[in-house]
Amino acid sequence: MSGELNLVKLCVGVEKVSDLARWQTIRAEESLASGKEYTPFHVTRMWPRRQDELLDGGSLYWVFKGLVLARQRIIRLDEVLGDDGIRRCGIILDKDLVLTEAHRRRPFQGWRYLTGADAPKDVGPYVEGQEELPGALQAELAALGVL
Repeated sequence: MSGELNLVKLCVGVEKVSDLARWQTIRAEESLASGKEYTPFHVTRMWPRRQDELLDGGSLYWVFKGLVLARQRIIRLDEVLGDDGIRRCGIILDKDLVLTEAHRRRPFQGWRYLTGADAPKDVGPYVEGQEELPGALQAELAALGVL
């Protein structure tokens, strides 16, 4: 795990992992209702220059209110053309959300690379309906070695 390359990205518009999971579930239901298959994705302006490394087992680590709390494995990168004709990168993600140890991240724009050695450890799969501790409490417990 320490050799892989990942991305870290702010999860804008949601406060916790269950919000992201709910958003992705709604998109999946809308796609199925229109007869299309749904795979979670995120569109970003910049195309990662290190795509081969990302596609060799990398994940997108999601930051919620200043804390990395979850990740999704990156399946592929697709070109997406916006209505403005500008080429963007569609980061296609695995459907499974994996909870991670809570790690603080300062605000930033776009995405950043994250090495496997610097990535938070997995806690386990996200299960719908599970109780979520507030992110700040998760970070404190992780710092104490409890989580």
